[in-house]
Amino acid sequence: MRPFAYDQPPLRIVFAAGAFDRVAEETRLLAGGRPLIVTSPGRLRLAEELSRRLAFDSAGIWTQAAAHVPLDAVRAARELAKSAGARCCVALGGGSAIGLAKAIALDTGLPIIAVPTTYAGSEMTPIYGITDEGVKKTGRDRRVLPKTVVYDPALTLTLPPKVSGPSGLNAIAHCVEALYAPDRNPITSMMAAEGIRSLAQSLPVIVNDPSDLGARGEALYGACLGGAALGATSMSLHHKLCHTLGGAFHLPHAEVHAVILPQATAFNRKAAPEAMRLIADALGTGDAAQGIYDLAVRIGAPVSLDRIGMPADGLDRAARLAIENPYDNPKPIDYAGVRQLLEDAYRGKRPN
Repeated sequence: MRPFAYDQPPLRIVFAAGAFDRVAEETRLLAGGRPLIVTSPGRLRLAEELSRRLAFDSAGIWTQAAAHVPLDAVRAARELAKSAGARCCVALGGGSAIGLAKAIALDTGLPIIAVPTTYAGSEMTPIYGITDEGVKKTGRDRRVLPKTVVYDPALTLTLPPKVSGPSGLNAIAHCVEALYAPDRNPITSMMAAEGIRSLAQSLPVIVNDPSDLGARGEALYGACLGGAALGATSMSLHHKLCHTLGGAFHLPHAEVHAVILPQATAFNRKAAPEAMRLIADALGTGDAAQGIYDLAVRIGAPVSLDRIGMPADGLDRAARLAIENPYDNPKPIDYAGVRQLLEDAYRGKRPN
């Protein structure tokens, strides 16, 4: 076994159906209460319920969390946190809410309690992203890693199949890139492979029967593992492309992951054979890239950029942006290769 280092900061996880009932107490354990609740408009009712449980021990609710974390929203939320005297943030929702809470923490140092309602997995990473003037800039900082994560599968029951599927593929993307990251190690690889297995088994069940609480819990478990694995390793071309397409073309975050993942996996196929074997085994298929594509089709997730609003005349620009300051990747990155990957993704081509 080759030498490795595994560095995972302390993190408290509360995982149970009904765990939402414990969020108010978790804020008091973490910071003595007075949280700012950060969420999106669709989760307002849930945020109001939490605020009622906090009684007078709340710094308010910020409902303007948006995809790709626009800088203007970040500045406004930071000011509210400061003026309200917040002692912590509760990020209630998916990647948008958790991303905004991370951006607040980056400036203020406020600790975060994440209460995910999707399968994004970002609650387990120290990775943040902020979009300014069409460019999404990402970074890593331990200040943005939530101190506590409360997983309640019941909170995902209202997530429709058309959202559950892409959200789960986003989590699988975390697992896939962790398996061929240059700083991977046996611990992260074990978590990533188990995360793929859990998500691949649970997502078709959820799409077929959205009320299946057991499958919902299994998907959250897989998302947790994927986030933890990616949080301890490096991102590669897949995430670079998703950040580029989301920030520059305002494409929906989870759906971009669903479309790009099989193509990026195929791009790296020959350069990362061991990772491809682990991915294929976890999926129960013969080829990693084709297995991911077939899973996406099976759960009704989009497989083409055209379907999710990508303009055809933007592919050249996207390829150029993606090769600027590229992330580490198993296969060397060049314009021609990335441009072909994007063309295949635009057409929704099944990987050869």
